[in-house]
Amino acid sequence: MRCFVSINFSEEVEKEIRKIQSLLPKFSGKKTEPGSLHLTLKFLREVDENKINGIIDRLREINSEKFDAEIDSIGFFDNRKSRKYERQIIIWLRMLNCEKLQKKVDNSLKSLFEMEKRFMSHITIARVKDVKDKKRFLEELKKIKIPKIKFEVSEFYLMKSDLSKDKPTYTVLEKFKLN
Repeated sequence: MRCFVSINFSEEVEKEIRKIQSLLPKFSGKKTEPGSLHLTLKFLREVDENKINGIIDRLREINSEKFDAEIDSIGFFDNRKSRKYERQIIIWLRMLNCEKLQKKVDNSLKSLFEMEKRFMSHITIARVKDVKDKKRFLEELKKIKIPKIKFEVSEFYLMKSDLSKDKPTYTVLEKFKLN
């Protein structure tokens, strides 16, 4: 099963993110739906079901304090060089103050998974498949000013991801409280 470790958001934070999504210029593609918004701390890829309990045990050992996070800016990945995502643009929000927790997650799982080479704390809010005028679209995107969204992170999750043509479905396998 495909799994990842994430920070999920309250309805209040998701509501603020949806407001930002409504500011996006017109495009052909998909906005990330409510309930699917999250910040991936570590993508585990395909995991054998009999290894899940070991992953949960290691994640339970993480001793970390609750912390304040902040969504502070919008950006994009222009995947023009990737064949798989040819012409696709990923629009994201940058989230601050998650690096310590991400490193703890990474270290706790290092005997099972490769360490992250580069962590870029972001929340994918849309996947653009096509636009009429790409240059103009990106210029409009760069003009968007977003309000800072501050909130407390008091837990993180081990998630299962089921992919389908319509949309991914995420299921909580385990929730981990922060001190």
